[in-house]
Amino acid sequence: MPLPPSAPRALQHTRTVICRGFKRQDGLWDIEGHLTDIKTTATPLQERNDGLVPAGEPIHDLSLRLTIDLDMNIHDVASSMDLTPYRLCPEISQHYKKLIGLRIASGFTRQTRELFGGINGCTHLLELLGPIATTAFQSTHKEQVARLEQMPGAQPFMLDNCHALNTRGEVVKKHWPKYFQGQQVPAEEPA
Repeated sequence: MPLPPSAPRALQHTRTVICRGFKRQDGLWDIEGHLTDIKTTATPLQERNDGLVPAGEPIHDLSLRLTIDLDMNIHDVASSMDLTPYRLCPEISQHYKKLIGLRIASGFTRQTRELFGGINGCTHLLELLGPIATTAFQSTHKEQVARLEQMPGAQPFMLDNCHALNTRGEVVKKHWPKYFQGQQVPAEEPA
């Protein structure tokens, strides 16, 4: 269902986040995120374009790639800060190599905030890690499920990770009945 109609308004800013997942020939996965911020009016920024960023030109144009395995371990990181508001912004991009060795799993967001929060990182690259992490799960989903089928008794990783996939709920009862943990409703006896 779409959003309800709004009051009359004028577009001021567009943030675009695009994330893509790629399976590599070596068995690893590249998960890439790209973020742009674009204003509809010229923006004064002393360190760019003679002090003015024209309408429609990105204020931010940033990219981040995590190379992961199927266990969600991070093997490599590449980042790019092509357009930023300040000349020194790109200096922080190599700090994201600290992600190497981490695993995208429960607690990943907390870990990344500790590593890159405040003056230790770029707010925008840090924000990009959330959609990159979910893209990693979406990209590898088919192979994750196939691998789970090879491991008897292993619960699918996505269960109990959102409202719909609650192991006590109807979706799990219908699609993954052996993992359903809710109360079974007794079948009605014939009259």
